Amino acid sequence: MKLGVIGGGAWGTALAQVAAAEGEEVRLWAREPEVVEAVNTAHENKVFLKGVALSDSIRATGDLTELSGCEAFLIVAPAQYLRPVLGGLSAAGRPLVLCAKGIEDSTGLLMHEVAREVQPDSPIAVLSGPTFAHEVAAGLPTAVTLAVEDRALGERLVARIARPHFRPYLSEDVAGAEVGGAVKNVLAIACGVVEGRRLGLNARAALISRGFAEMTRFGLAKGARPETLAGLAGLGDLVLTCSSASSRNFSLGKGIGEGARPADLLADRKTVAEGAFTAPVLKRAAEALGVDMPIVAAVCALLAERASVEEAVGTLLARPLRAEGV
Repeated sequence: MKLGVIGGGAWGTALAQVAAAEGEEVRLWAREPEVVEAVNTAHENKVFLKGVALSDSIRATGDLTELSGCEAFLIVAPAQYLRPVLGGLSAAGRPLVLCAKGIEDSTGLLMHEVAREVQPDSPIAVLSGPTFAHEVAAGLPTAVTLAVEDRALGERLVARIARPHFRPYLSEDVAGAEVGGAVKNVLAIACGVVEGRRLGLNARAALISRGFAEMTRFGLAKGARPETLAGLAGLGDLVLTCSSASSRNFSLGKGIGEGARPADLLADRKTVAEGAFTAPVLKRAAEALGVDMPIVAAVCALLAERASVEEAVGTLLARPLRAEGV
């Protein structure tokens, strides 16, 4: 199965490296001409994944039409750009594996819902889980969830991308895989704030636990399965991104905790901290469903500069006492 990878950032490049690990040809589409040039001439993405030697079977292009011979596509464009990127792709009913994590701001749709609107003839799959791009590209052990409703297609995709160091687990819960990936980005900002303000490991552990309860409440309301949210695409990804400055969302929160303005931090970034865009739309979606997500609301207040860190933390701690549970 010849794969095309749409998106030449760190994660797209890492996935292209996985797909090309056995010398199989992979087409990588990148928006930036300098990425295309570097991948094709130096076999390195010097902009987003510097220092990783890439397989010479990866061929980069800035022209989506050059991916016409691909049999399936890994879509790694950021969530807010997914719709226009898919609109420019001639998929012709071929499988689309969505690898970005987020919720579309203008519609409140999950990524698979956007894809079904734009490419209604293509089967949709979701690849999600605890993954830092530089570790995947370096061949370090990684496990992910591949969610697809068509099990036969899922088995073909798993067989194509599985490697000794890259282990996909098959699921049919597309919504669950996407909810986990979207919500954990917002919670990672909150954990970064805890780190930046030096509120302690107790606070971070409590935030991860109660954040997982929020993820579960929202996921169940969206039709997700509890076991998916407790798996790699939910809890696994949450633990990873809430524990390391390698996470763009965690590092954004850390900067806020240290006293920087969110707008300044976001303006100074080459890569996208998707949680900053997801937080307000997630808050609106949760309110529409009647789902209580106080940590998400606190992150929204911090990003909009409607509350200081002390005020946001005080609001969370002042909530009425209650029994533990989802």
